[in-house]
Amino acid sequence: MTFKLGLTGSIGMGKSTTAEMFRGHGIPIWDADKAVHELYATDGAAVEPIKAVFPTAIVDGAVSRDVLKHLLSRDPAHFKTLEKIVHPLVKAHRLDFVKTNASSDIILFDIPLLFETGGDSEMDAIVCVFVDPDIQKERVLQRGTMTKHEFQNILSRQMPSEQKLARSDFKVETNSLQDAKAQVDTIIETIRGQM
Repeated sequence: MTFKLGLTGSIGMGKSTTAEMFRGHGIPIWDADKAVHELYATDGAAVEPIKAVFPTAIVDGAVSRDVLKHLLSRDPAHFKTLEKIVHPLVKAHRLDFVKTNASSDIILFDIPLLFETGGDSEMDAIVCVFVDPDIQKERVLQRGTMTKHEFQNILSRQMPSEQKLARSDFKVETNSLQDAKAQVDTIIETIRGQM
């Protein structure tokens, strides 16, 4: 029986870095963001359905995230339309991953909106990464890929960290890489010890 471990946390919390720590233990990782990138790429499964609703979002045969971001910022109601297209495709992608990695004892699902999309119900346990909100904001804005306004917009669509933490089985604080790694090691030992 494969143990399905969900990994979540808000933007800038250190989730991708934490996921790589799990990979270091030989645990296969399904990354929701990477799955969406594949679906949006040329010939990706999301291109045609998105083209039918947002034709201007298709550039050179692929979904332009920049155009899509612009459309969504002009009318936030478009988020629901987009989710109805993308979520079933992402779920199918995830199920393929599960089949492919059925021989692994633990598989990790890196899903930023795990609770918001109800994906937590499909997991055996959940890990939530977190850091002080000031450090989070500093990390995100240092990337130089979004404005304070865009950062606030993303946060407004996500469940607050306190709620995610309260609903999670395990927590990883990412103030330091060394501490985070020790916490990940403990989580893996705990899960493998219960199997």
